[in-house]
Amino acid sequence: MTTITTSVQPVNDTREPIAKETLALNNPQKPLIIAGVIVGFILLVYLSITQTTAQPLLFAIGLLLGYTLFHARFGFTSAFRRLMSVGNGQAMRSHMLMLAVAVTLFAPILAYGTTIFGGSVAGYVSPVGVSLLVGAFVFGIGMQLGGGCASGTLYAVGGGRSVMFITFIFFVIGATIGAYHLPFWTEEMPSFAPFSLATSTGLGYSGAWVLSLILFALIAWVTLVVEKKTKAPKMAPVPTESGWRRIFRGSWPLFAAAIVLAILNALTLLTRGQPWGITSAFSLWGSKIASNFGVDVANWGYWQGANAAALNASIFADSTTVMNIGIIIGAFIASAAGGLFKFTQITLGNFAASVIGGLMMGYGARLAFGCNIGAYFGGIASFSAHGYIWGIMAMAGTFLALYLRPLFGLSVPKSNDSVC
Repeated sequence: MTTITTSVQPVNDTREPIAKETLALNNPQKPLIIAGVIVGFILLVYLSITQTTAQPLLFAIGLLLGYTLFHARFGFTSAFRRLMSVGNGQAMRSHMLMLAVAVTLFAPILAYGTTIFGGSVAGYVSPVGVSLLVGAFVFGIGMQLGGGCASGTLYAVGGGRSVMFITFIFFVIGATIGAYHLPFWTEEMPSFAPFSLATSTGLGYSGAWVLSLILFALIAWVTLVVEKKTKAPKMAPVPTESGWRRIFRGSWPLFAAAIVLAILNALTLLTRGQPWGITSAFSLWGSKIASNFGVDVANWGYWQGANAAALNASIFADSTTVMNIGIIIGAFIASAAGGLFKFTQITLGNFAASVIGGLMMGYGARLAFGCNIGAYFGGIASFSAHGYIWGIMAMAGTFLALYLRPLFGLSVPKSNDSVC
């Protein structure tokens, strides 16, 4: 492969772009690939023996999600930041494609209402109120300081980005505190009932599908107009292979990853009866740890009713936990296949930003009924109004965070950059 000097989009989006001398990938890290495959296989067998049939299937879906997220560097944090800072909407248009494919697949599944195992199906349709507005805004700030969203945190941990382990730990802590406070936000603060474009309007799923596609096309068009007006720099290329080898090593086109992620989310819905989610598991893990230290989490309002069973069961019985573990392992294998797994430097600035960002994301996700995956992706794909409002408020949080990132030594794309 010809060696050239260019700027590339790094795995670590704390500093982007960075200079790199070649677009060629490193050699595969075969011992790490083997280790990842062995661990994944052992967990798959364990889940097959100890849990219901759905759990190993969801673990496999998680592996594919992590593999896809890492290969495409499919980001929500960087997509919002590029749009708000320099007007680049390339990644946001991939979001619209992802959502278009998702609603196309979700509509018949939700209308039919049955999983492949005969269980009921329900999308993520949540209330619109102060809790959502505050939570999504706080999450938007947090993901820009923490260096990644919920899915980004998991796949960055799998890729060995050291500072994201800090974000991850404090994400769990924030989600646990949010679970403790949630009854105040949902019961004491004003709120409207959940609103579905399909069932609250009389449009039905077919009408809501058409309306959703129109909205996605409109948003994509707006990003093109903004991009042209601002003369936004393009996204930097990512080191990759060519031909069929690109499936296993290097970067995937964003549009390809968008389609794969939508399909995997629909498979999740068909398998467990709910869309893909991430952060409910963080609240579960943190609450279980707190309980082991003598905190009476069982009396928290969050853990009453249907949630109580999850608190008392094994974490491997929790489908979101199983998928999260799969995402980390899938990203680990993908990074090793590209020769990219390595621990990165932690500075005082990005350490502090990760602590604050992780806490804000965890707390915000719990208040907003989910993160960029559960609320934004899953909510919009489920035809819920709260998903769109989540996106708007997270974008507002991102805008504020553009002024906060430099305080921690974190970069912000500029209009005169050659790439963003």
